[in-house]
Parts: sequence; structure tokens; C-alpha cells
Amino acid sequence: MFPKLFTIGSFYLPTYGVLVALGFLAGLTVTVRLARRSGLNPELMTNLAIYVALAGLAGAKLLMFVFDWPEFAAHPSEFFSLSTLQAAGVFQGGLILAVIVAYLYMRKQGLPFLAASDAFAPGIALGHSIGRLGCLAAGCCWGKECTRPWAIRFHDPAAYALTGVPLEVPLHPSQLYEFSTEGILFAFLYWQFGRAHEPGRIIGLYLLISSIARFAIEFTRFHEQALPFGLPLSITQWIAIALAAAGAWLVMRTARVPKMSTPVAAGARS
Repeated sequence: MFPKLFTIGSFYLPTYGVLVALGFLAGLTVTVRLARRSGLNPELMTNLAIYVALAGLAGAKLLMFVFDWPEFAAHPSEFFSLSTLQAAGVFQGGLILAVIVAYLYMRKQGLPFLAASDAFAPGIALGHSIGRLGCLAAGCCWGKECTRPWAIRFHDPAAYALTGVPLEVPLHPSQLYEFSTEGILFAFLYWQFGRAHEPGRIIGLYLLISSIARFAIEFTRFHEQALPFGLPLSITQWIAIALAAAGAWLVMRTARVPKMSTPVAAGARS
């Protein structure tokens, strides 16, 4: 679509990187605002957001290496190539490592895990939504061939050079499917946050709904890796099933207890 914002000689500013950065800033703004409403320390939450973002980038890359291990093993130089650096990676890998880092940081700083996670959930959805526009611009995470009226075509040779997306072929706009669902999910979670809720309900709703959406959208995605276990599901879909189960457990857990009507104190634990 539009992988480079501008080019000066051999240097160029990638649209993907700019949109991911904007997504992070937008998500951080929302998270800090909701943290204040919950009585959580905004400085600690900002630091946590930075650690989580770094962990998310690392986790996404690590799971990408796992998925594409045969290619990287055959060409070790690709580990440090520009295309690998610019690749989006696998979102679920980033989410899993980010959750681990977040738990360790929250425990060390005395932040309530579930309440802080609730403050993060809408911002994650917003940042994810904006980031998918970056994927669309770069050409990564493209869809399968599609004959629907809303199919999209990539024309820019730079997109093919960066990501390998096929040119002049009608494809499912998988990036836009996820942009739309995550954007709607952000609005829903933000609205839910403003209502009385038990700690853990918002992050539970995020994990449940986002994972179900990702599971469905994966059927429209092109997969270079062979599907595991001989079944018509990708590894990402198996991860989505596990995350959806965790989200469903949290939603059911919070539905069984009285709803809170006051902000969570910064030192409270869940």
C-alpha cells in the first residue's frame, strides 16, 4: 500500500514503524487516564507500559522465529536483517511475554494485577487497532486470495521487497478486519470500564473477545507455515483458544461476585 513515508537516499521512514509508535502513544494515553480514574499510580503505570511494550516487541519476534525456524536456520543472517527488524512478528507471542513481564513488575511495585490489567486492556485494543493499519501499509500479515467486492490489491514493489506480499492479486483485507474489530473492542471496553466492575472483568473481556475475533480472522490469513497436528488450525489459533479460555474464566469469575462501585486503591492486591 504505502510502506515508506518518505525516502532520502538509502534511508526511508517506514509507515509501519510510525503507526506502531502512534498506536503505543495512543494506548499509553488511554491507560494513564484510566489508571488515574482507578486510583493507580500513573508514573508506575507509565513505566509498566514501556516495559510491556519492549516485552511485546521481543515476544512477537521470538514467536516469529519459532514459526519460521526452518527459514532462519537455513539463513542465519536473516536474524539480523533489516526485513526481520521491520517485521511485525506474532502478536500473541508479544502478548504472552508482555503479561509475564507485567506480572513480575506489578508484583515488585505492589500494583494490583487485575485492576492494573483492566486499565491496560482498552489501550491495548486501541494500539493493536492502529498497529494493524501499519501492517496494511507495509503489506505484512496479508490475507488469502479473495473474490469478494472488498478485496484489496498491493501494487508497490517496495511492499513486496519488504514483506513478500503478492502484487496485483485480490486478497482478503485481513489487516482491516482486525483494525475494525479491535477498534470496536476498544470502544466497548472503554465504555465497560466506566461502569461498576470487579477487578479482572475488563481484561477478561479483552482476552475473550479479541481472541475469538483473531481465531476467526486467521481463516482469512495467508500462512507460510504448515498447520500443526494435521488440523485446519494455525498455531496462532491454538494460542487464541487458550487466551479465550483464560478470558472466559475471568469473565465468569467476576460475574459471580458483587460489583464494586468505588475506585481500587493503589496499594490493593487482587
